[in-house]
Order: sequence, then structure tokens, then C-alpha cells
Amino acid sequence: MSGLGSRYWPEVIEVLRAIVPVYDRVNRVISLGKDEEYRRHAIGGRVMPGNVVLDAGSGYGNMSRAALAEARGDAQIVMYDPIPEMLANVRSYFGQTHPTLSSGIFESMPFRDNTFDAVMCGYSLRDAIDLKKAISEMHRVLKPGGRLIIVDLGKPDNAFKRWMVSTYLKHFLGISAYFVAGRAGLKFKTLYGTFLRWPRNSELEEMLKVKFPKVVFDKGMLEGAIMVAAYK
Repeated sequence: MSGLGSRYWPEVIEVLRAIVPVYDRVNRVISLGKDEEYRRHAIGGRVMPGNVVLDAGSGYGNMSRAALAEARGDAQIVMYDPIPEMLANVRSYFGQTHPTLSSGIFESMPFRDNTFDAVMCGYSLRDAIDLKKAISEMHRVLKPGGRLIIVDLGKPDNAFKRWMVSTYLKHFLGISAYFVAGRAGLKFKTLYGTFLRWPRNSELEEMLKVKFPKVVFDKGMLEGAIMVAAYK
């Protein structure tokens, strides 16, 4: 099964819950300052004014704010995250726009079929319990012609690039996170475990193509970062 599985997922969620106060700062550093650029690249031209958008695994709403900027403030945002603590103070990050908040898992979404113009996953899809089921649910809630937008770790098909990315995550990520956030930053080392369970880029593309007729795959950082759009 692709995904974290029911045994490893609770451990990852507890780590994420523990790092809520430092999550954004550390994410910026471990992505080498590219996280916002990759979000904008993935969303550009794929969220339009008037759209209804689901931010799946929203955290504090970084993808939501990028989507609102792309839609010039004219979008209905639903922020959906398995960790209620991530959503607790989220409205303070938004001006006059008040996103709808909902908590739950990817594999069982409390939304009707054909609800959203876009579903976004910013550094969150890798934390799915069952990746195939999560993709199927996102496809279900998208309207015909809707877009699934993914920004996440990439797992290169090339063995040398994969080794480079793996070495960074296993040995150097924790050091960077520690300098930013102290002992709490060391918990980010669980990211390596999610990387091991994450499919290679070509495998993820094929999984998406089972449900989506058109998939656009962009890569950065030695293919260790991916920006994907899948069209229903």
C-alpha cells in the first residue's frame, strides 16, 4: 500500500502536532527558501476568481493565501486538516476573508461529489494513510474540469539524485531544523520516514493518471521537489 499506513500515520501526526509553533519557520529553511515560490508556481493559472477551493492538509493556510492572491481575493476557501491545533488560530492570518474550517483525513472527506474547482495539497499529500484512496477522494470532490494541485517532496527516479535527496533528508535536515527551532526542530527528522514510504515521481504520476486524464509534472531541487497539476 502506498501511504504511511495506519500504524505509522499516528506517529507522524503526533510529531506534526508537537511542532505546530515552529512549523512554518522550519519548513522555510528545509526547503532552502523555495516553499513559497513552489506554491505560487503550482497554483499560477489554476485558481481563478470565483472558484471554490479545498486546501487539503492546510496547516496554517499557506496554500490558501497563495490561492486567494491568485484569485485576487475572490475565492471561497475551505481549509481541511487532520490536526485541529493547526486550524485553531488560522483566521488571524486572513484579512476580511474568512475561510471555512474543517478537520478530518484525506481518505474520508465530508464533502459532496463535484464540489470544488480546485483541491490543493501543499506539503501534505505525503502524509496520507492510503495514497490511492486519498487521490480517489480528491477526484470525487472535484468538479468536472477541476484541478488537483500538489506541492511536495519529490522522490527522483534517477538513483544518484534519489541518493542525494535521501542523504539530505536523513543527515542534514535535522541539523538545519535544530538551528532554527532548537530541540523541537529535531522532530522534523520524521520527514525521512515519510520519504521512504513516498512513491517515486514516475510512480506517483502513474497513480494520478488512473483517475486524471491530464497530469502536468514540474520538478525542482534535483527532482526532490514536485509541483503537479492533475485535471479531472
